[in-house]
Amino acid sequence: MKRNNLAKILFVGCAFLSVSSCTKLKDDSYTTIISNKFQPTQDDLASLLGTAYSNWRFLLLDWDGLWRAQELSGDQEVIPARPNGWVDGGVYKRIHQHTWTADEGIVVQTWNRTFAGITNCNRIIYQIESGMIPVAENKEAVIAELKVLRAAYYAILCDAFGNVPIVTQFDLPEGFLPKQNSRKEVYDFVVNEIESNSSLLSEKNDKSTYGKLNKWAANALLARMYLNAEVYSGTAQWQKVIATCDAIINSGAGYMLENNQKNVFVTENQNSKEIVFALPLDENYTNNWNAFDLHMQSLPSESQATYNLLSAPWGGMCATPQFIRSFDQDDIRNQRNWIQGQQYSSSGQPLVVGLGAYKDKPLHLINEVPSIDASETIHGFRLGKFEIKQGAAVQLSNDYPIVRYAEVLMMKAEALLRTGKADEAAQIVTTVRQRAFPDQPAKAIVTGSQLQGGSTYDYGQRDSDGSTKEGGADIKYGRFLDELGWEFDQEAHRRTDLIRFGVFSTKSWLSHKATKNATRNVFPIPRAALNTNSNLAQNPGY
Repeated sequence: MKRNNLAKILFVGCAFLSVSSCTKLKDDSYTTIISNKFQPTQDDLASLLGTAYSNWRFLLLDWDGLWRAQELSGDQEVIPARPNGWVDGGVYKRIHQHTWTADEGIVVQTWNRTFAGITNCNRIIYQIESGMIPVAENKEAVIAELKVLRAAYYAILCDAFGNVPIVTQFDLPEGFLPKQNSRKEVYDFVVNEIESNSSLLSEKNDKSTYGKLNKWAANALLARMYLNAEVYSGTAQWQKVIATCDAIINSGAGYMLENNQKNVFVTENQNSKEIVFALPLDENYTNNWNAFDLHMQSLPSESQATYNLLSAPWGGMCATPQFIRSFDQDDIRNQRNWIQGQQYSSSGQPLVVGLGAYKDKPLHLINEVPSIDASETIHGFRLGKFEIKQGAAVQLSNDYPIVRYAEVLMMKAEALLRTGKADEAAQIVTTVRQRAFPDQPAKAIVTGSQLQGGSTYDYGQRDSDGSTKEGGADIKYGRFLDELGWEFDQEAHRRTDLIRFGVFSTKSWLSHKATKNATRNVFPIPRAALNTNSNLAQNPGY
């Protein structure tokens, strides 16, 4: 987006707290108070709060961030070796094949950037409570917002690592080493923090709360925790999922599905009624190199001429062919969210391939990828869910929807399905599907019986080294997992969904062979963290 002030606030706030918020991925100073160098006033409060939110961008979208951890480890996207490279020491192959190490970029950066967000929250809470940052009005609400934001960061750690330290103080003694908590303790902490503080948050859904955690965004994050409660704590909480989603649905806050899903992902998407919690982005302010560059990681370099991009893209990431084949041929989400077929310049001239075995031949993207180890420029549909505007920079200006209303509806539908109310679930899923079949409305209809059936995804190894047949018929509620894939691809959901449905370690796709190793359902604790904190124990299996 171009004109939302929060993007500016995030940037200005980074300048205020530049020691640890925006120029470093790891905060090594656990006791230094930033106000020694900067004396804030009430007028600076919004900017200071913005620094705690800004870690979401580093965490989610920067190089080797959470987005990669969630998507490249799953069955929808892959980065195969290309004529221009993308081997990078085998990192993308290790993610694809679930053989990552405790030194992997996605492991280290997800850990460091999430804890940096927690440290920022703890710091600002401390500064407010100690009077270093004056808060003249709504002090309890401001602190509540920061606590819910901190809980949101801990929710990521709970999902990705499981057993992590819970630290809620900033004024810690020199040499402090936090003790490790169990995954259930982290889950309980997140749920309690959100439940205890969400009532103090604003119920407004307008410019004043856009890009921030209002009551309904907090409830959506709480519903996510309940949705995955059986994985995190051992006890399912399906009724709580339904009740929490209903609170949002019946809130009267104005959330609704867009008639066209693409409206959620256009460059100027800040007015979308479907976005519940957004990460505001603007190329003029969030302008570090990898701020939001999925298009650069995916498009062939020749596509610079299609969009008149300021820099040539790098041409690596693409769809896993088996996922694309799972779509109904009339589902416009496949056609509109994945760049495919013959590519053209902005003036309509057919593009040709510039590198590799297909040099000087038509740049016609096909739904084939020979292997994680080898591919050509034409192989694989490219990511196109987020609009790529003409003249785009390396950083897109689209706001990133961390939570949207379609997810709220689908969380409720899944909970209904899992509690024996398949027909009610099907009504909701049909509602979400309707915009995907504008010319074939009958195809939008799904039944409870269908949702109770298996997946249409044709699982099995499918590369130049071999082919196996596994299919998805044996996946409980597999058709619902398909629905999640078709609606939320490219949105950093997939790893978590695959784990919840028991697929992540039990099925094969492309060059990924099923590990049959559930310890890969969490990442290892980074080696550097273990080496600096003797209270931490490595996750089992690593």
